[in-house]
Amino acid sequence: MTTPRLDGNEITRDVLDGLLEGCQVIGSDWRYLYVNDAIVAQTGRSREQLLGRTMRDCYPGIEDTAMFSELRRCMSERAHHRMENEFTFPDGSVGWFELRFVPVPAGVCILSADTTEKRRAERALLESEEMFRGLHAVAPNPVLLVSTAGTILLANKEADRTFGFAEGGLAGTPVEELIPAAERGDYLGRWREAFERTRSGKIGQAFNLRAQRRDGATLPVDVSIGPCSYRGNEAFLGIVRDMTDRNNLERQLQQAQKMESIGRLAGGVAHDFNNMLGVILGHVEMALEQVAPSHDLHEALWEIRSAARRSADLTRQLLVFARKQMIAPKALDLNETVGDMLKMLQRLIGENVELSWKPCSGVWRVMVDPSQVDQILANLCVNARDAIAGIGKLAIETGNATLDDHYCASHAEVAPGDYVRLSVSDDGCGMDKETLGRLFEPFFTTKARGKGTGLGLATVYGIVKQNHGLIYVYSEPGQGTTFTIYLPRHTAADERIRAVAATAPALRGSETILLVEDEVSILKVTAKMLEQLGYSVLSASTPGEALRLAREHPGEIHLLVTDVVMPEMNGRELAEEMVSRHPGIKRLFMSGYAAEVVASQGVLEEGICFVHKPFSGHELASKVRQAIDHDLAR
Repeated sequence: MTTPRLDGNEITRDVLDGLLEGCQVIGSDWRYLYVNDAIVAQTGRSREQLLGRTMRDCYPGIEDTAMFSELRRCMSERAHHRMENEFTFPDGSVGWFELRFVPVPAGVCILSADTTEKRRAERALLESEEMFRGLHAVAPNPVLLVSTAGTILLANKEADRTFGFAEGGLAGTPVEELIPAAERGDYLGRWREAFERTRSGKIGQAFNLRAQRRDGATLPVDVSIGPCSYRGNEAFLGIVRDMTDRNNLERQLQQAQKMESIGRLAGGVAHDFNNMLGVILGHVEMALEQVAPSHDLHEALWEIRSAARRSADLTRQLLVFARKQMIAPKALDLNETVGDMLKMLQRLIGENVELSWKPCSGVWRVMVDPSQVDQILANLCVNARDAIAGIGKLAIETGNATLDDHYCASHAEVAPGDYVRLSVSDDGCGMDKETLGRLFEPFFTTKARGKGTGLGLATVYGIVKQNHGLIYVYSEPGQGTTFTIYLPRHTAADERIRAVAATAPALRGSETILLVEDEVSILKVTAKMLEQLGYSVLSASTPGEALRLAREHPGEIHLLVTDVVMPEMNGRELAEEMVSRHPGIKRLFMSGYAAEVVASQGVLEEGICFVHKPFSGHELASKVRQAIDHDLAR
């Protein structure tokens, strides 16, 4: 028995019935002329229920379906058509079929292939990829999906930001570009070795290396990789942790431990030495009483007494450093305390150094021994005076600061809370990193022999630590120095209600901010602080990168937040470039130097919007809103 002719070829019933695809022939009057076994299985209807009957009889309402529309087109146009159609099986489940419509002399032959499992697999893969992309996007660390050939297939926003790429910019980049060129041979070998171990053992591998940002800056990272499958191909998933903050914290901890060890040693030595000096002074003073001033020994005994007293002064300073001296703390208003010292400080630093005093209105009270404040200011001002060659400027400032979790996360020795800030800044010679690393060590000094004991800054350090505060130094050669001290706010019982009111939620916003900072760790934490306040942040580690981002950004940039001292150009020059291209942009400058000293160097105009580093999240939020809402940069 033969079947209707298809494209002029005779096809036997046995061949058609043996097809895995469904095959049905519909006549021009819409009647079923032929159905094979696969159609019987797919529809759950016997041949007797279909053959000779119209499609309308078998499936009421079929004329309103897309399938019937394609069938009608094939009938009228006598052309091949293809479509995918949803179908309800006899058991009520839903499936999908790929339908091909082939004109034949008797009507139209419809070939149907069940694609249900394929569609389900595709949907499962899509859902899996969507879930992966979701996890990928919200991961707090950089996440990279890398092919076996070493090409980055996917990267989350944190990875793009960490390595200095625009969003989506890492995709397609060879992973070797994230490694410094001089070190690629070593690290790529380790990377490939880890890949091979991962591939063969199907387990994750972890290792440390130095990575490279797009701008060439390097950062220490910890990399964990594991095998995965992406779109049916073997790949590797890498999770990267920027170790900059952790390494900084470790260095801070090591420095604190070193200073603690030195303090214990100095305290023990000073205590024992004080006892011996007491014996010396006692005996020499008794001897002086028994020797007439005209006697030859009198002058020698007097010199011994003077030397012993100077030694006693040194041991007292060592005890201050070791936090073992006796103190009598009082609730102080730093503005009043510093104000009372101004005349004495001016005499101390001399007429060639201009002293500027900028008290903060409404400064909080601190619990400190008044004599310790005197010691802090005297030592810092003398240190500043010695750093200035000829005529210079020295600025003393006070302020309130709330140090939040973001700030404390990168400063191991301070707890979150309210603090009073005392800053002493000069425009002197500044210091290099090696000097900064030893600055507070007892007897360390950069002054000429006989010009200093090396205990002045050690004394300041000891006082600050004894009062549970933090001291921060910002300095660069030729750029001056700023010492910033944070002392805990003193809250008496009757001040507690006001203290709660003072910790109001940080001001938020949704504007776009261009952030420029050449210190990667500061750039990262500041960007996170701004993003958590609701702002969209474009991060740049160099002025050149900032100008490029500004050119490529399609929308408005509302605020430029920039460091003052940077390579390529300083913050003022960058701001001028930005204003020429974006006349409406507001500006907020940040620096570790006090605003007064920075302005005196010609980098900033007086009255410009400025935030002092290090700053807390609350300080940053307030300054950003002030800069956006009020154009103080005019």
